[in-house]
Amino acid sequence: MNTILNETKAVILDMDGVLWKSNQPLCDLKLLFQSFTEHHIQYLFATNNALRTVNQYIEKFHTFGVTVEEWQILTSSIATGYLLAKDFPNGGAVHIMGSKALEATLLEYNFTSTDENPIAVVGGLDMDVSYERIAKASLFIQAGIPFYFTNPDATYPTPQGFLPGAGTFLATLETASGVRAKIAGKPQPFVFEAGLQRLGIKACEALVVGDRLETDILGGFRAGCKTALVLTGVASREDLKTWKPSPDLVLDNIINLFDDTDG
Repeated sequence: MNTILNETKAVILDMDGVLWKSNQPLCDLKLLFQSFTEHHIQYLFATNNALRTVNQYIEKFHTFGVTVEEWQILTSSIATGYLLAKDFPNGGAVHIMGSKALEATLLEYNFTSTDENPIAVVGGLDMDVSYERIAKASLFIQAGIPFYFTNPDATYPTPQGFLPGAGTFLATLETASGVRAKIAGKPQPFVFEAGLQRLGIKACEALVVGDRLETDILGGFRAGCKTALVLTGVASREDLKTWKPSPDLVLDNIINLFDDTDG
């Protein structure tokens, strides 16, 4: 097992590109989580994907024969609700250009969806986006309505290749409105801070694992955690040549965390 893992009380794992691609697991997930348990290492999941609710992620884990609990799952939708609640403690009506999962999550933070007089515009990956929806959100932003976005991931990995991610829509809205969004998800530290709070540990006792340098690794670094890059998703060894801060570990696969030598 890696020396760094010996010093780790918990791991915070990205999902897409680390544990699976679409519905294809990237390792024996049962074995992975059994290994964490055997080594007395807590684990939870922090994803920038805002297309699923927590319960939908729990169901996805079930399809791989794995049981996880609600508290173990953090999404950029949750980070967005957390950030909005800090800025608007009383909640309110917001204009959402994003998924139904984002809408459902924000409702848990007392933010309803509206097309009239919103207190904020909230964007995210939207499979049903249209020109009309982009235009409406852009006009609200241009009118001075505060602009929030779940995450900046330009793409996400699938077995077929890289598909357009939330960052594609973020770039569209920022270009159309001329306004930069306030980002809630990685690489901002909010989702990791929430995870550390749930785990009851210090940042230096956690290892953040992800497949993206510009979100997972940078976000983990900003939160004060150790970091591990896995090469089953977006980033490659070639990318590491020009990237700072360097991850503490580089792994061909997440299961290699339990190899006898450092990666």
